Amino acid sequence: MTRLTLGFACSLALALSLPAADWPQWRGPDRSNKVADFDAPQTWPKELSQKWKVKVGEGVASPVLVGNTLYVFARQGGDEVIMSIDAETGKIGWSEKNPAGDLGGMASGFKGPRATPAVADGKVCTFGLDGVVSCHEIKTGKLAWRKETKGTPGFKTSYSPLIADGKCVIHAGGSPKGGFNKGGGKGDGGKGEIIAFNLKDGTEGWKTPVEAPGYSSSVLMTVKGTKVLVSLTESSAVGVALADGKKLFQSSFKGHPRYGNTVTPIADGDTLILSSQGSGTIAFKVEPDGDAFKLKELWKSDQAPHMYNSPTLIDARIYGLSGSGRGASNLYCLDAKTGDVLWVDKTARGECGSVLDAGNVLLALSSDSNLLAFKPSAKGYEEIARIKVADSPTWAVPVVTGKRVFVKDKDSLILWTFE
Repeated sequence: MTRLTLGFACSLALALSLPAADWPQWRGPDRSNKVADFDAPQTWPKELSQKWKVKVGEGVASPVLVGNTLYVFARQGGDEVIMSIDAETGKIGWSEKNPAGDLGGMASGFKGPRATPAVADGKVCTFGLDGVVSCHEIKTGKLAWRKETKGTPGFKTSYSPLIADGKCVIHAGGSPKGGFNKGGGKGDGGKGEIIAFNLKDGTEGWKTPVEAPGYSSSVLMTVKGTKVLVSLTESSAVGVALADGKKLFQSSFKGHPRYGNTVTPIADGDTLILSSQGSGTIAFKVEPDGDAFKLKELWKSDQAPHMYNSPTLIDARIYGLSGSGRGASNLYCLDAKTGDVLWVDKTARGECGSVLDAGNVLLALSSDSNLLAFKPSAKGYEEIARIKVADSPTWAVPVVTGKRVFVKDKDSLILWTFE
């Protein structure tokens, strides 16, 4: 073997042995849907290679990946189950369950959990349909602690827990004033609270009374050296200090007329971008206001995402899927500096989907089970590939790393690879 060939073989072996980039919570490490290490093929195939498929249970919670282990939160029978899965083989390592409770009304259409787990510091945290926060050891699955919260929105808990600075933060509370609470929610009249549990032992670090949560998840932003947790209620945006829970701002932001706020905010430095079918898309600058902050509007667009889509910021452009109600959605692109609509694609997609920043290519997985690859462009939708990756609807955000794509469908987790 020549020195050149030996060097190439060693480099290849090293590349194959490197750990995957972690995807430890909802929409990735910083909730931006940015893929750090996608290895795009030189020639896009018409189909991917399925390496394994394992039944995990129902639910629309997304899988997460840390090291070479996946963590999946789903419903099996009458239980909510958190489990670890070997990313290479699909073998289940451990699984732990907790009673899921009954679903009624509109909420019964989706039997499994909606909230994506979060992993950090050797722990994995889940937020169940009935508002139960559970924390398990990632190596063994042993329960570290469990806490019950008061009330849930009518469509049940959809807030994905956020772990930062040794805290597991959740937004708990009863039914929003409208929407799914008519379908069997056990709300308490619109009251809520943001709670920071100490990750180590589950003790309460701080608790801040706010309005009841919508169906979106929080983001973390740093403004003038202060870490601010931004959370949406049914009709407002609230910012609290991660350190102590002090309320730093509250600004009116109307959500979907029936369902409230469902879209995860975008944080970009001191710019906060909020979207809903009640208010369109609005960009704010978060500015100091005495010992707190205020939101200064930068621009506003009537363009809004589908209530089941959270847009993604990529190179000063915002990509999302528009639509309303239970209808199909369409990919669109906004200028993130002005709010101008750059393009809207006319092809109808599924009623849910996510757009991922994979570097020189954008990836989207819509609920019609197609993985789309398209060019990042201000001129229009330029499709590179469209590949079927499931036989049932795909509502969860996929995990993409290297040449691997992990897809959660109705009740299974699938590993697809680019050969």
